Amino acid sequence: MAVDPAPRDLHFSDRPRMETEVPGPRSRELLGRQADLEANTVAYPRALPVAMDAARGATIRDVDGNVYLDFFGGIGVANVGHSNPYVLEGARDQLETLAHTVDFPSEPRLAFLEALDRIAPGTLPGNSRIAFGGPTGTNAVEASIKLAKYNTGRNGLLSFERGYHGGTAGALSLSGWSSYKSDYEPMLPDVVHVPYPRPAGQRSETDETLEDVLSEVRSVLRGEDPPAGVWVEPVQGSGGVVVPPGGFLAGLAEITDEYGALLVVDEIQTGMGRTGEWFACDHSGVTPDAVTVGKAVGGIGLPLSATVYREELDTWGPSAHAGTFRGHLPAMVAGTRAIEYIEAHDLLDRAAELGRYLRDRLRECGRRCPFVSDVRGRGLLVGAEFRDRDGAPYSSFVEEVQARCLDRGVIVWTAGIEGHVLRLLPPLVMTDEQARVGMDVVADVVDDLAAEVTDGADVPPRGG
Repeated sequence: MAVDPAPRDLHFSDRPRMETEVPGPRSRELLGRQADLEANTVAYPRALPVAMDAARGATIRDVDGNVYLDFFGGIGVANVGHSNPYVLEGARDQLETLAHTVDFPSEPRLAFLEALDRIAPGTLPGNSRIAFGGPTGTNAVEASIKLAKYNTGRNGLLSFERGYHGGTAGALSLSGWSSYKSDYEPMLPDVVHVPYPRPAGQRSETDETLEDVLSEVRSVLRGEDPPAGVWVEPVQGSGGVVVPPGGFLAGLAEITDEYGALLVVDEIQTGMGRTGEWFACDHSGVTPDAVTVGKAVGGIGLPLSATVYREELDTWGPSAHAGTFRGHLPAMVAGTRAIEYIEAHDLLDRAAELGRYLRDRLRECGRRCPFVSDVRGRGLLVGAEFRDRDGAPYSSFVEEVQARCLDRGVIVWTAGIEGHVLRLLPPLVMTDEQARVGMDVVADVVDDLAAEVTDGADVPPRGG
């Protein structure tokens, strides 16, 4: 079967089409109805006040008929594009046949297991086991915590400051964001957070060097009560699109191997081709003991997550990690077809190429705008950090850039604990023209806003 259509044919348009102001009248109505019914936990419409109607490829249409270029990608879910017909067809056919199987075997399930094993990082292909539980990435992290504790007999966990691993109790305990956790403490006991290293050109005077960080990890692991494992993002996404220095993952692998702890790499945002390799740890040539996957693994946004780990660690028994929806076959078919689509259209290389273009355009902005302090990323996980003239995080500037881009039909997102990083994670199928048009909008917005901000003045209020 042909793996069609081509990426260039997936979209509503190569440029925004704005019919109304943002939010338009119908969006305002639906936003109001949602606010009357749904919990205060709703987050994304606060920054992006639109009600969505349909999406294709790297484009989204709202209920008022406005068409946006999507540099948000469902927060890293839509790697092969929204409603990709090749993926959608397989999921739809499976839904009509059989959807829910818990963990009974089936041909679609086995095809997905084989596909995920084949693209697993390092030496894991042919030497892995795959555990399913719940439908979201945080559940995969919970599985990895249990896996590490079961295999080592230890209780402690080690992860990194500013890291994010999910919202359930164990995953939240690993996360290094106090603002997410302070209202729900105490978290799991015996969790140690150490600094996440930055390359030399990005370090402030208070940031630790790679050598210092690895030394701190080693000190914790050789202590009297060592942790069961080390959890790490190969690129910190929500924490600010921080790419660590070369040798970081290799150093962690050496230390965890020496002291009998598991190295668990959280690839929920970075996996499935996002960084130009199937998994971001592939850039380092490191084979983790376990990898957590979610987000884009469900192909077109269907809920699915998994924990992929070394075969030797498969020592636990039936229902050691369980979940009602660990057999959602339409998502597994979508996942298999997404892998096939990425391979057929060379989207790993495309992610690397397009990511370089986005970073180059942001660096051009930085040469004109004094508030762009750094541009970084890997593949199509891209960030631009903004700081004010005093060097403080400039979150209000980034929020205004996001709002003005939305007004002009380009959806972007943010990152960093302080919200001062502009984060771009578009679908891997974005066209050259969409990338150019979208970055023209971003550049114009940054230039215009920078010109409005004078010494001692803050970002003007919305509408000011």
